[in-house]
Amino acid sequence: MSAERGGVSAEPMSANGVALELRDVVKEYPGGVLALRHVDVDIETGDRVAVVGPSGSGKTTMLTILGTLERPSSGEVHVAGRDVVKASDSDLAGLRAYEIGFVFQGFHLQDGMTALDNVANGMLYTGAPVRERREAAQVALERVGLGERVTHRPQQLSGGEKQRVAIARAIAKHPTIILADEPTGNLDSKSGRAVLELLHELASEGATLALITHDEHIAETFPRRIQMRDGEIVGDERQ
Repeated sequence: MSAERGGVSAEPMSANGVALELRDVVKEYPGGVLALRHVDVDIETGDRVAVVGPSGSGKTTMLTILGTLERPSSGEVHVAGRDVVKASDSDLAGLRAYEIGFVFQGFHLQDGMTALDNVANGMLYTGAPVRERREAAQVALERVGLGERVTHRPQQLSGGEKQRVAIARAIAKHPTIILADEPTGNLDSKSGRAVLELLHELASEGATLALITHDEHIAETFPRRIQMRDGEIVGDERQ
């Protein structure tokens, strides 16, 4: 991606190809609630990382900051080689539009739209023409095994199929980074395994994948696991 495409001034990538970087990041909410306490972490390009911890450990806050959905109270954040702390809101919207694909536990699909249009609508902020977005959406849905379900609306899909639509929406724009927030949380075990396998397969093709979960069994399927508790990283290991 060129610097102009995302709207955020590009900085040279570090020698080891760091995709996501937090330096001494603090996130404090009103009332003095500290969600993150001086967090330092590097996630290299192409890495697959599970961020695991109990509710309230700070893992969701860390993911939203890495995804530029929130800003830290203090510290440095670099995403795809860009300093996002100093970026404007419009610049960050451009960065999310091109570089980051989100997969949420709750799917966030529009009930009145077909699977095809739900995916195409996810590329709205890229500024691409409707026809181009729909073509990319068709390819992405076929990629996740839903080529025969493109005209179905969410209420006509199973939970696993809805999550596959959400994944197709995340990957249709070919993001360099995929951020997943408990993507199997609303699924039965079989559908959850299938979604997890799909995310690993997609990440193996070059995207950086960071997934948050409270499930240790899911974390064990990742080559790297970051453990969080009380807003701090208490473990970081490769397995």
